[in-house]
This record gives sequence, structure tokens and C-alpha cells, in this order.
Amino acid sequence: MTNAINIALILAVLGLPFAAWSQEGDSAPSVKTTPLTGNLYLLKGRGGNVVASVGEDGILLVDADYGEYASAYQSALSDIFDGEAKASYVINTHWHGDHVGGNAYWGERGAVIMAQSNVYSRMSTRQEMKAFNRVVEPSPKAALPVVTYGDAIALHFNGDDVEVQHAPRSHTDGDSVVYFSAHNVVHMGDLFFKDRYPFVDLGSGGNVLSFTENVASVLARVDDDTLIVPGHGQLANRSDLQRYHEMLVTTTATVKAKLAQGMSVAAIAEDGLGDDWVAWDSGFISTEAWVGFIAASL
Repeated sequence: MTNAINIALILAVLGLPFAAWSQEGDSAPSVKTTPLTGNLYLLKGRGGNVVASVGEDGILLVDADYGEYASAYQSALSDIFDGEAKASYVINTHWHGDHVGGNAYWGERGAVIMAQSNVYSRMSTRQEMKAFNRVVEPSPKAALPVVTYGDAIALHFNGDDVEVQHAPRSHTDGDSVVYFSAHNVVHMGDLFFKDRYPFVDLGSGGNVLSFTENVASVLARVDDDTLIVPGHGQLANRSDLQRYHEMLVTTTATVKAKLAQGMSVAAIAEDGLGDDWVAWDSGFISTEAWVGFIAASL
């Protein structure tokens, strides 16, 4: 792998977002707030994108960014909430640190943390990252999910039906997609990397084939008016997600065919995956890394 990809993969394993690699300086944590629709807001700090439902029932957060950004999130929420800005619920889309780092802050303040059961299993036990010779210690009790589910769970909050659906063996084994039904907004966590190859955490149960199937399931539920929030990056729509799914299907088929011809991962990467996807080699997940994810998943 190239140096850039080694760095990106190490960042991901350590729970750091790809954006953190390119961020300069040690400025004080800050959070940008963008209204979505109705009482939903997109909050962006340093880690994964956070969606907040803010209304008469209180505050619900999807994901929690890094712990050191939690107070900045509280300040941002204070600007849009008429009352004490503390979360009633936090839903985690998966277990990586750039999405669950703020759990302890909100859990200590009374939030009910919710996640798929595999997220609890990984956060509550010592995780060996053998590929990187690193161990991730269990999270503190306040950071752990209090409510877990297998396939799905729903909340009726702030006038919306919030549906949380497990997407098994995708980016990890504990990914969830969160649907805000009344507002037609979907938070896909790291199941969606807009216009770039995704990181598939094979060591945490990720798999490109089921990843692709789960993206197709989301496509079947959304329409042209749906606002789609990726785990990182800018807001998207169904057309963006359709293009992403096409990339997953096409590149997987290409790698499978070339492996059948006896080509190595390095040779396939050198040969390329087609002109349509050259720009998706963003410098974070390279063509070589993406080919490796596909090959390991077949």
C-alpha cells in the first residue's frame, strides 16, 4: 500500500476520521451547524457527521464525534435549543471512536445511548487490532450503549418516527442506518462515503459484498427528495447514492473477473478499475486499498 493509504487506514483503526489527517493546527474545538429540514440539524466538528433532532421532547443525536468536541456540541446545541442543551438520546451508527467518542459526556448527563448489539460488544471488550499491532481498551461505563437491538428499533420523538435499521457486515458488523421518516432524512453513517472509495473495516466484521447489498436496501427506501447524510463529507441525494452503488457493483465485478484471470491485487490496482472511477481514488482510500478490500471480501 502507499504511504497515504497506510496513514488513512491507521487513522481509521485508531478511531480517527480521515479529515483529521489534513486538519492543521490545534485550534479550539468548534462545531458548524447547518439546518436540514424541520427540527433537524447537521452538526460538523472534527469526526463523523452528527444529526440532531431538536424539539419539544428534547434533543436526539445521531453519533457523538470525539470526546474533546462534546462541549463544543453542547454550545452549538444551546444556540438552537430553548432550554438546557443536553441530549436525551444518542444513537451510534457504529463503534469507531470518531462516532462514539462523545458518548461518555452525554451519558454522564443522563442521555440514553443506543446502538446495535455488536457496537456494545466491541466497545465493552478489549479489541485487538492485529494488523496494526494495537489494542483498543474497553470504553468507560458512561460511554456504553444502554439500549441495544439486533435488527431494528424505533423511537417516536419530536413528532417524528425515527427508524434505526441494522446494516450487517458493512463498514463494520454493527452499522446502522437512521431514517427520520417524517422529514425524509437518512443518516447512513460510514456506510456511505460520497464520491470516494469507502473504508471497509474487515477486522470489525466489514465486507464489501454485504456492504453493497445494504446500500441497495437504502436506495430502495429513499426518493429524489431525500436528504442523505454520509458518515463524513457533504450532504447527498438519491442520485449521489445511486452513483455510489454503481461504483460498488461495477468495481467488485471488475476485481472478481481479474482475480479469476489470475491477476494479483497489485496488478489489478495498477491496471485500474475503469475511467469512471479514477477520481474516487481520493488519497485516503486508494485504488489499491479498495481492490484489497474487495478481494478479501470475495
